[in-house]
Amino acid sequence: MKILITGGTVVNASGPFEADVLVNDEIIVALGAPDSPTVESWREGADRVIDASGQYVIPGAIDGHTHMEMPFGGTYSVDTFETGTRAAAFGGTTTIIDFAIQSKGNSLRQGLDTWHGKADGNCAIDYGFHMIVSDVNEQSLKEMDQLVDEGVTSFKLFMAYPGVFYSTDGEILQAMQQASSSGATIMMHAENGIAIDVLVGQALARGESDPKFHGLTRPAQLEGEATHRAIVLARVAGAPLYVVHLSASEALEEVIMARDLGQNVFAETCPQYLFLSDQDLARPGFEGAKYVCSPPLRPESYQTNLWRGLRTDDLSLVSTDHCPFCFKEHKEMGIGNFSKIPNGLPGVEHRLDLIFQGVNMGEISLGRWVDVTATTPAQMFGLFPKKGVIAPGSDADVVVYDPNATHTISAATHHMNVDYSAYEGMQVRGKATTVLSRGAIVIENDSYVGSAGAGKFLERGLNGCLR
Repeated sequence: MKILITGGTVVNASGPFEADVLVNDEIIVALGAPDSPTVESWREGADRVIDASGQYVIPGAIDGHTHMEMPFGGTYSVDTFETGTRAAAFGGTTTIIDFAIQSKGNSLRQGLDTWHGKADGNCAIDYGFHMIVSDVNEQSLKEMDQLVDEGVTSFKLFMAYPGVFYSTDGEILQAMQQASSSGATIMMHAENGIAIDVLVGQALARGESDPKFHGLTRPAQLEGEATHRAIVLARVAGAPLYVVHLSASEALEEVIMARDLGQNVFAETCPQYLFLSDQDLARPGFEGAKYVCSPPLRPESYQTNLWRGLRTDDLSLVSTDHCPFCFKEHKEMGIGNFSKIPNGLPGVEHRLDLIFQGVNMGEISLGRWVDVTATTPAQMFGLFPKKGVIAPGSDADVVVYDPNATHTISAATHHMNVDYSAYEGMQVRGKATTVLSRGAIVIENDSYVGSAGAGKFLERGLNGCLR
């Protein structure tokens, strides 16, 4: 099927320019000057013409950090790969990279096979996997190389959650050394979980059980300290390091220093750290439980530094850490004990719109908006130029985006499988109006016209941002 997208302004990471876009089957085959004879000939041969006048034409967004159907604290995140990828598509995201989990005592292979069983045949858009390594041993270290050959080229470890995902410094160093030899990237949840557990126990002993104490027992200094430690271990091992869901200025300072030294250190932040704050955790009653995630929401003053980090490329990209738990069924498990509230926020549907508000606010440019939501994720996770750019030869993951459309984020209208929105009532300007995934229209006129199983598993290459 040939589709011509005409009249729009193409925006790549390099900036905006006027061009019409010709799609043939799954691929972008050409860009042409508007109203040129060439484009007119395309129009005559097109099966479908999409009028993008007054709108942006951007590469499909890539969310490099999601948790569909993830077990946590005795329950599961409530979006399946079917519901979660459908919601992502509504928001202009055409690729997710989720986290397969190695359970303690099991192999990486068993974990990856389990996640393939959940995702394969169910995704509305393309998908890939990172691998969570929760049991570092001789077998799992060998398996890391095997998984790299299969297109799983990034491995996540945790300095948090002792007894669940936590790895010691020695185990982390070994995994980093293994990644150094294969070219894989180590992703790190950088919080000092041992110290945090002490603070949590002390708070509960004092009767401090409300949701706000989740944040108070995970202070920014312990995120900064863990980030520093992870950077030093990566330097010793000679491995690329990617710090996930960075929330604190203290951690950002460590990343900036390492990057200034030329070390291959990268970091993402998330929309919740740019738009929400510790005041949401302190909402009256048990409402703050809706905002429990780790690392926790920080004071509003931190947002200025995070936006600056995005402008200067000290923060490489924005992912969601989408990990939705229903308020009634799941978050209320922590009534009387904040440590039992499942950690995670919903957000896969709204990332593109939320970060576009940064353009509206003058925090980032149009090109940088596309860069942090599509292009750099594609480069970082070994998908570029197949993904992340409007260019001949790239996959036809294309979003027609109306910069002037206004809407209100609400649980009443979102498509995620969760009973609340962390951004309830927030009015935003900008919206995806048409979304193509590999040349197939999946969202049109506020309706889902795709199908479960249309998404393909992506075998990813190595990190393309290394220097």
